[in-house]
Amino acid sequence: MSQSSLDDDELFGEAAEEMRADVEGHIEAARDALPDDDALWEVDDGGNTLGVLNTLKTALNTEEVASHVRDAKKAFVIGQRADAFDGDDLADDLAAIEDVLADLEAASEHAGALAETLPELRGALPDE
Repeated sequence: MSQSSLDDDELFGEAAEEMRADVEGHIEAARDALPDDDALWEVDDGGNTLGVLNTLKTALNTEEVASHVRDAKKAFVIGQRADAFDGDDLADDLAAIEDVLADLEAASEHAGALAETLPELRGALPDE
């Protein structure tokens, strides 16, 4: 291997491109892992409210999205600290997917809390 192929600037440029591709890939994978709008809007209710909430909570599962966001953020932070992403829109893309993830997590928590509360509430109400 010639000395010119080991130029630090060239290697840094290649590493920055690879990091950018890694961040972009994880952001795209996170977007692909998001539930589609029909999964949130149209649910098989199982005939009762608890069934609707459990179906919704399942549709709001964020584990895969969160994993990809975490991987994207790790690569982004390293690239950002190395000044590899000058004038880049990756920060905006990452912030946008983090906002969606936060909304999904909040909705999942609310659905879970309601699913836990409804049976207790039903038991406390008088039978007709």
